[in-house]
Amino acid sequence: MIPEYLISFNLDSVPVEDVDCLIVGSGIAGWRAAAELEGLRVLVACKKNPYDGSTYHAQGGIAVAMFPPDSPQAHFKDTVSAGCFINNESAVQILVNEGIDRVKELIEWGCKFDRSSGSFDRTKEAAHSFSRILHARGDATGKEVVHTLLSKISEMPGIILRGNFFLVDLITLENAVRGGIFYDETTGNLIFIKAKKTIVASGGFGQLFQETTNPAAITGDLQSAVFRKGGKLGDMEFYQFHPTTLYMAGVPRFLISESIRGEGGILININGERFMKNYHSAMELAPRDVVSRAIVSEMRRTGSTCVFLDLTKLNPDFLVSRFPQIYRFCLEYGIDITKDLIPVRPCAHYAMGGIVTDEFGRTNLENLFACGEVACTGVHGANRLASNSLLEGLVFGARAGMKARDEISGSSHSNDFQIPQYRVQQHDSPFIDVYDLGRSIKSLMWKNVGIERDGQHLEEAISKLKAWSRYIFLREFSSPAGWEVQNMFILSLVMTYAAFKRQESRGGHYRKDFPEIDDRNWKKSQIFVKHNFFC
Repeated sequence: MIPEYLISFNLDSVPVEDVDCLIVGSGIAGWRAAAELEGLRVLVACKKNPYDGSTYHAQGGIAVAMFPPDSPQAHFKDTVSAGCFINNESAVQILVNEGIDRVKELIEWGCKFDRSSGSFDRTKEAAHSFSRILHARGDATGKEVVHTLLSKISEMPGIILRGNFFLVDLITLENAVRGGIFYDETTGNLIFIKAKKTIVASGGFGQLFQETTNPAAITGDLQSAVFRKGGKLGDMEFYQFHPTTLYMAGVPRFLISESIRGEGGILININGERFMKNYHSAMELAPRDVVSRAIVSEMRRTGSTCVFLDLTKLNPDFLVSRFPQIYRFCLEYGIDITKDLIPVRPCAHYAMGGIVTDEFGRTNLENLFACGEVACTGVHGANRLASNSLLEGLVFGARAGMKARDEISGSSHSNDFQIPQYRVQQHDSPFIDVYDLGRSIKSLMWKNVGIERDGQHLEEAISKLKAWSRYIFLREFSSPAGWEVQNMFILSLVMTYAAFKRQESRGGHYRKDFPEIDDRNWKKSQIFVKHNFFC
C-alpha cells in the first residue's frame, strides 16, 4: 500500500551534484549541524526559504539552567515530569547539561538575548520550576537565533544554501542512504544530490491538522520519505496542541506565546470567570496538554468558540516592550493587548514523535541522521516542556553534525555507485483534486485525532484513510502539492493507528475512553516500520 518512491526516475538522465553532506531543513537544528562541518562541501536544502520554518517564527525562548539556584538536575526533573516519565532519560541528561555549553556558544557567536541592567532577562513558563527561559527581541527569539546562525555559517565557504528545493525521495542502496532527488521549483527540474551523509532537520508535521500554528510548508515530507525507505517512526501519537492561538474569523492562527502567561496573563471564559483553578493547581502555568483540554472543556461548557487571555492588569509599557511582535500583530486586527481581551483557542503545534534516532542523531538507515522536531530521541517523552524545542535543536543538531563529520572524515568508501532506475506502477485512475484531498485529511485529523480522542472516532479515521488509499497512490504526481498530500496521508495513517493502539491517556495523547495513565501496560514507546505496519 505504501510505496518506496513517489516518482519514477532514471538517474542516468537526471543532473547530479556531489556533496560530502546533505542537510535537509534550515531551522535551528540544520544550521547548528552545518556549523560542525567546516571544511566539507555541504548543501543545505530548504523547501521554501530560511525564514519560512518554525524556528524563525519561534516566540518564547530557550530553556537553559544557567542561573543558580536553578540547576541541570531541576531542568531534568521538570522535563521528565512534563513528559509523563516515558522520556529517554539519557537523552534528557544530554539536553540539560550540554545545552548550557550550546547556549553559551550561541551567545559567543553574537546572539543577543534580552538583558536588563547587564543581566539576562528570564521568564518562567508552564511546568518549569525556575525562571530559566532566555528570550530575544522580546518575543522574536527565533529570528535572532536564525540570524546568528546564518551569520556564523556565512563565514564557512563550503556551505551552500538552496531554497525552493523540495525533497521528493531519498535514494537508498542496500539500506544505505545515498542522497535525495529534489524538485527545483525555480527551474521545474529534478536533480539528484549525491551525498556521503544526509542529515534530516526539516521540522514537524503540523499541517496534518486543520487548525495549526505551523507554517504552510510543514507537511512531514521527510518523516514520510524515511518511513517509505524502511526508517523507524516513534511516539507518533504524542502531539502537542498549543493552548493559546489568536482566534478570529479570517485571521491567521497566530500563536500567543506561553511567556505571556508566564508574565502574569490569565485565562477567562466567555462569562469573565477565571477557570484554570478548577483544572490544575498551577492554573495558567499547568502543562500545555492540561491547559488545552481545560480550554476545550470551558468552550463546551459555555457554548463558546474561544476563551480569552486577559493582560489588562499588567503594565502596558512592559507588555509593549516585552511582546512587540504580538502587540503589533493583534493591533492590526483591532485588539490592543494592553486594554482588550485576546480571543484564543488551542491549535496543533509540536510533534514529540518522529524519526527514531540514537543520541547522536543516527537512524536505522546507514548514512542517515535526523535532528530537531523531525527526530524522536525520546527527549520529550509524551509532552514537550515549554521552550525545550530550540534547545533540542542546538544540542542534537550539534551532535548530528559532529558525528557526521567524524564518519565522513574516517570513511574510505567510494561515493561512486549505480542506482537502478525506478518506475511508479501506474493504474487507470480518475482525476484527483489534491487540494480537496489535503483539506479532507486536515479536517479528519482535527476532528478525529485532535486534542480529545476515542476509539470510535479513531477507527472511523482509519477506515476513511484506508478508503482514500485505494486511489492516492494509483497515479504519479509531478508537483509538490501532490507529493505533500501523499506524505500527509502516510503520516496521518501512522499517527492515527498509533493513537488507536495506545489505550491510555498520557501527555499529548488523550483518550476519553481511557482517561487514565496506565503505567503497567503503556509506560513505553511505540515504534513503527513500513514492512511490519499493518492497519
